[in-house]
Amino acid sequence: MMNSGRRHASGNVGDQVILATGGYDHQIRFWQAHSGVCQRTVQHQESQVNDLEITPDRKMIAAAGYQRIRMYDLASTNLNPIVNYDGVQRNITAVGFQEDGKWMFTGGEDNSARIWDLRSRNLQCQRIFQVSTPVNTVCLHPNQVEMFVGDQNGVIHIWDLRTDNNEQLIPETDASIQSIDIDREGTCMAAVNNKGSCYFWSLSRCSGEMVGTQLTLRPKVNAHQRYALKCQFSPDSTLLATTSGDGTAKIWRTSDQTELMELKDKNQRWVWDCSFSEDSQYIITASSDNVARLWNVNTGDVVREYVGHQKAVTCVAFRDIVNVD
Repeated sequence: MMNSGRRHASGNVGDQVILATGGYDHQIRFWQAHSGVCQRTVQHQESQVNDLEITPDRKMIAAAGYQRIRMYDLASTNLNPIVNYDGVQRNITAVGFQEDGKWMFTGGEDNSARIWDLRSRNLQCQRIFQVSTPVNTVCLHPNQVEMFVGDQNGVIHIWDLRTDNNEQLIPETDASIQSIDIDREGTCMAAVNNKGSCYFWSLSRCSGEMVGTQLTLRPKVNAHQRYALKCQFSPDSTLLATTSGDGTAKIWRTSDQTELMELKDKNQRWVWDCSFSEDSQYIITASSDNVARLWNVNTGDVVREYVGHQKAVTCVAFRDIVNVD
């Protein structure tokens, strides 16, 4: 983990560790993960950066901001976006990709989740799922045909992309859903809200003639003293990380929902985002003290700090697996 890894003869960016952070200072910074050195800074002129996501082929990174998604070439020194996706009226809060990179999905404060066909020359969205309040989070099930949309009213909408039908979950009344994640195996889902609660569901395929995923609610975890902001499963599905406005990130065992480790630094204030290493042994957090940190999950120690942002770091994108043909 964290070394530059084996590279192909071409030395393509797809063979390297990718670490990027974005924040309220209207910047995206690209870091050498093992040293903490910033290698490239991109100005994101119009707004703060709300979310970052690397494309499945590791060639580009998408930045979600106010009214648009900007795509940057990871292999180029070009500081300008190579594609702009426009047409959203308000903040775009979430961005992600279908596993083969055929389409992108977003969620936003215009009360919608959207699907954008990346193969089309028409840079407008192809499908829109409308809800009644701003969307904070969107998560695509590993089956690639169900999308989970969390809104400020506390509703989790399950949008079936095959049938266009949807169902709703309301785990807690009067609590905004801030983040949803599903483990890679598609067996567990988690959601956190602005009251600090974390909900777990066991997932299974519906039996008989029913189509879709069956959810079984597990006991609630009072994860944080205040506002929870992000939840993310580790790649090996054994851990869940949660971040919060209480100045901490916490690591939970998914087997019994018990706390493994609290990650806390006296300076970090709100912890906005996190991303695990591929071996599930390390995690990077983004926080309001303008710093991103690399932590050892098992010891709770800070291994590296990434210092350079002038305002709060609100999102992180991290890929440290090496592609092997």
